Amino acid sequence: MSFKLGLTSRYNHLTMPSPKKLNIAVVGLGFGAEFIPIWQRHPNTVCYAICQRDPKKLQSIGDAFGVDVRYTDYREMLKDPAIDAVHINSPIPDHGWMSIEALKAGKHVACTVPMATSIEDCKTICDLVKKTGLSYMMMETVVYAREFLFMKEQYEKGKLGKLQFLQSSHQQDMDGWPNYWPGLPPMWYATHCVGPVAALAGTPAEYVSCFGSGTIRPELIKEYGSPFAVETAHVKFKDSDLSARVIRSLFDTARQYRESIDVYGDKASIEWPLVEHEPLVMHTAKLPEHKIPKLVKAPDYAKRLPKSIRDFTTKGVYDLGKKTHLSFVQGSGHGGSHPHLAHEFATALTEGRPPFPNAKQSANWTCVGLCAHESALAGGKIVKLPAFTQ
Repeated sequence: MSFKLGLTSRYNHLTMPSPKKLNIAVVGLGFGAEFIPIWQRHPNTVCYAICQRDPKKLQSIGDAFGVDVRYTDYREMLKDPAIDAVHINSPIPDHGWMSIEALKAGKHVACTVPMATSIEDCKTICDLVKKTGLSYMMMETVVYAREFLFMKEQYEKGKLGKLQFLQSSHQQDMDGWPNYWPGLPPMWYATHCVGPVAALAGTPAEYVSCFGSGTIRPELIKEYGSPFAVETAHVKFKDSDLSARVIRSLFDTARQYRESIDVYGDKASIEWPLVEHEPLVMHTAKLPEHKIPKLVKAPDYAKRLPKSIRDFTTKGVYDLGKKTHLSFVQGSGHGGSHPHLAHEFATALTEGRPPFPNAKQSANWTCVGLCAHESALAGGKIVKLPAFTQ
């Protein structure tokens, strides 16, 4: 079923906006609704269309945000020649095929994480980007979170010195989440912990070894054939002496939600707090023992953004403001990353450069998790990342 409203909006597109503005279509209006006002206010974009399977929700969101062009059928939406780019916020199993079809339809793609749930789909996306010249960006929140931006800034200023080791974790209780979530292999959704360590390393992952630990409930195991409560991987980076440890859990492991990054340098190190909303801890070398650790608060980096979207580093719009999306609650607002993500995608397209992360980087980060789960099922066997991700 599909329908489209808003001839006025189509007319306005043809006569009113600057030719430099990009027409964005937002697909999936749960988490995706957060980005509608950001695309509307960004100086280089127009939130031209929205797409949602549920007609009632589509109408409600469209009316609330004043978006007139509306679709319930994704493939019908892709036929609209006015759309320059799609922003996919659909369920994880849909990321791969939706991105592939959008690229085949001539649309740039921004997609929430992960890129796909198979190495084959990741390769197809990379091949299409290379063939078409279109852009693909995986919208990884953590590499634009204020905590990560602070760590990256300290490293680039030389305050950390030589990087010696990286580690990260993403632990979450997914009980009660619907549809495809029960029993999902932890490392299939690992980009929140793989992305930041790979971004700091500045080079792609080359190979990985992963162990599974513990056991989830039998009714969860049967969904994907994945028994592990926790998966812990070591990642070796290409042409580098750096490695990283990443930890992922989804079920039957007691832990407050945590997306964490720890970076260890020879001059200073920065560790994520054990409890949400507490300060980061910065350790400085060669000081008296009691002076080595210091609590530091990551600043907000809203000034890097156009003034019109700066407010969105500290506030969001979820489900019309009546119901906060669970990923936002558990993720502590994703570190103010949403407007940074939109700004990076929009400016990359406007400037004719690849976004960060680009398709190859997105595939590498996603395939670390896919290869890690393969390794865990094989008892920790070393698995090399596919050549197309290097």
